[in-house]
Amino acid sequence: MNTRPQDLVLTPRGIRFLGRTFPCAIGRGGVSTSKREGDGATPAGVHRIMGLMARPDRVRVAGEAFPIGPRDLWSDASGEPDYNQHVRAPYGHSHERLRRADPLYDLVLVTDWNWPLAEAGMGSAIFLHIWRKPRHPTEGCIAFRRDHFRWIIDRLEPENRLIVPEALAGR
Repeated sequence: MNTRPQDLVLTPRGIRFLGRTFPCAIGRGGVSTSKREGDGATPAGVHRIMGLMARPDRVRVAGEAFPIGPRDLWSDASGEPDYNQHVRAPYGHSHERLRRADPLYDLVLVTDWNWPLAEAGMGSAIFLHIWRKPRHPTEGCIAFRRDHFRWIIDRLEPENRLIVPEALAGR
């Protein structure tokens, strides 16, 4: 797999980006080449970064960010047509709240994993976000220390990709 200096590359030590390596947390299920909804795994592959969401009441960002409001949710209802999509409350199917009491989703980078045309059961909401505590496993996302994540976000360009090598699967 050809990587570029502007790619965010998962390594055993963390995410390598622009010559620096940042510690990160990955899914409790490790890296997987056969991602499924609810397995807690981080999917291997080359993932495009599709956009930034932010809590405007908590953080300010340069450039465009989708503002996370009180009714914003992300559908993880595998059999529904809006599976792995942004939805709004009230929403009668399984979902994850984007506006949380904790700071995990104060800043969120959305990847193109199983998006925008989601295949049922293949997994939803593979985000990059702030971690709960150092290296605390996620549900499949990649999470960072807040200041490291801000450093990364401040330097992102449209061509940046997230690379999760298959070689890390099963580790």
